[in-house]
Amino acid sequence: MVCVCVLNRENPVYSYIFIKLSVYLCLHRQKSEKATRLNSIGDKLQWFQSQLDSEKTEFTKQDACHIIERYLQRFDGELDQIELVNGIKGRQGRLHGSRETVIKQTVERETALYHGNGFEIPDIINSKHLKTFREWSGDLKKLPNIKMRKFSSRGMDRTGGEEEGTAGGKEEEIAAGEEEEEEGTAAGEEEEEALMEDSDSDTQEDAP
Repeated sequence: MVCVCVLNRENPVYSYIFIKLSVYLCLHRQKSEKATRLNSIGDKLQWFQSQLDSEKTEFTKQDACHIIERYLQRFDGELDQIELVNGIKGRQGRLHGSRETVIKQTVERETALYHGNGFEIPDIINSKHLKTFREWSGDLKKLPNIKMRKFSSRGMDRTGGEEEGTAGGKEEEIAAGEEEEEEGTAAGEEEEEALMEDSDSDTQEDAP
């Protein structure tokens, strides 16, 4: 014999199940978003790690700025390809429009940081921090060990006091699990997440 419980909004059982399900979905979404953010941070740090000259034992602020400027140009080749495809004579509509928009918004935001309050990268100026960063294996659990530093095109780094942090600090904190975010960071993370998603499945707009 099968017992069937009819749920309605006035039924206490319904309310209990609804609350439990809502809490579960909320926690699952937060966990998924945090994992995506950490993966995005990890990809960024691995890019900078790959740009370090193995022959150099120390880097200057100017070196750091040169690397950041290369980072800001990392999508130039892809944007050229998108423009080339859409420049074919007789083509109607625009392909990869969403991808192109996300890339441009991301680069615009990062460029504004670099020319403003500073763009945050691993601290390659401090020899101790540089050694830790070079030895990092890509393990996301060890992100808090990587010291970060802000550099600006104005020629001065922004390290000092509250500006200093780690790759796992502030909104990216792993150990403490903090969820606080600096102003303007949330929008940037969403754009980076969208870039990661588009890399796996490039969005195409159908021509009319």
